[in-house]
Amino acid sequence: MRDGMAGLTLRGRAFLAAGTTAICCAVLLGQTTLTRIGVLVLVLPLVSAFVIGRRRYAVSAIRSVHPRLVAAGQPARIDLDLANDGRSPAGAVLVEDQVPYALGTRPRFVLQGISRQWRRRVSYQVRSDVRGRFEIGPLTIRVADPFGLVEIRRSIPGVAPLVVTPRTVTLPPIPVMGGWSGSGEHRPQAFAAGSAEDVSVREYRRGDELRRVHWRSSARVGELMVRREEQPWEARASVLLDNRLRAHRGQGLGSSFEFAVVAAASLVLHLDQHGYAVRLVLADGTGADETSTAVLERLALVTTTQQPVLDVGWTGDQTRGGLVVAVLGGLERTDVLALRQIRHDAGAALAMVLDVDEWAGRSAQPAGPPPSVAGLGWRSVTLGPRDRLDSAWRDLGRASGRAAAVTTALKATGADR
Repeated sequence: MRDGMAGLTLRGRAFLAAGTTAICCAVLLGQTTLTRIGVLVLVLPLVSAFVIGRRRYAVSAIRSVHPRLVAAGQPARIDLDLANDGRSPAGAVLVEDQVPYALGTRPRFVLQGISRQWRRRVSYQVRSDVRGRFEIGPLTIRVADPFGLVEIRRSIPGVAPLVVTPRTVTLPPIPVMGGWSGSGEHRPQAFAAGSAEDVSVREYRRGDELRRVHWRSSARVGELMVRREEQPWEARASVLLDNRLRAHRGQGLGSSFEFAVVAAASLVLHLDQHGYAVRLVLADGTGADETSTAVLERLALVTTTQQPVLDVGWTGDQTRGGLVVAVLGGLERTDVLALRQIRHDAGAALAMVLDVDEWAGRSAQPAGPPPSVAGLGWRSVTLGPRDRLDSAWRDLGRASGRAAAVTTALKATGADR
């Protein structure tokens, strides 16, 4: 009864006040009929509170998200498995799930006929244009009487995460030089069985297996020689995202930073589909070798940093000989040393430079890459807020093709000389 009285609605409290007033007036005026009406109006919310408060239901909910990882602008389905494990039926209940504002309005369901051992599944869809990690839940259940005089709310604990990754753009395949590197002692090659010169060998080291000893080379040299370990080469790529606050302009979804995040996500997926082992590196130098799914999940939560310059602590053995694709914001003179170091360690370096002045609403700068990038051996392209990522990537491919042709011509000239 206590729960029922605490759940009186505004209508229920009005009925109590009206019934009490009617009884008092009937006593003062001596109106028997008005007394009956006042008693009826007064008892009705009390009976409703008694009946609703006596219900011993225990509704449980299990929430599942499909898929757990979804791209911005794509819908996700939420399944709610509801069950009544209580001793008495609950009649009709109103179910309301709590969702963040970015995912849309709160879904509401009216469920009828909730009896003992009752089971039901309800589903709804959510969609977000904003990347991030969202918590869905908890669930709120409201039980009310048919007259709307009493309403009891109960919250069912439990939340489920939904990760909204940046939207991606399908990029065309382009010829990219560099990126191939190996962890073994040499690049695999075809060996002939009849000649020692066709076999790549080295001196015997303590711990080498005897089955690797190449006896013909050992007899010719006069000391034990073993075949080199053959390790397959792999294509490695690093996607550098310039997430410095000072390098970007604009606010919200229309900012240059959000454009850079979309570009980085598209590059990660594209390189992963073409056989590259991709890692994402931020302006502060943090990065790790992860799967493309893990990288997209990381991009869903990435924010800007107060880092003043690009950190080059991630370059070195992990970058040497590999491909580096950078998505850069507004560049300053202090970035020249970092860009030179990254280009020195990379086998090939491509850059998408954002013209942040266009995002700031100022007049666009002359087209073409900044001198600090073009003069350091980077193949780059400049993008504005209305430019297409796939077209910019295709332009980078053309620049790579021209660079490859020039390199081949120079090598041929040197060979002729």
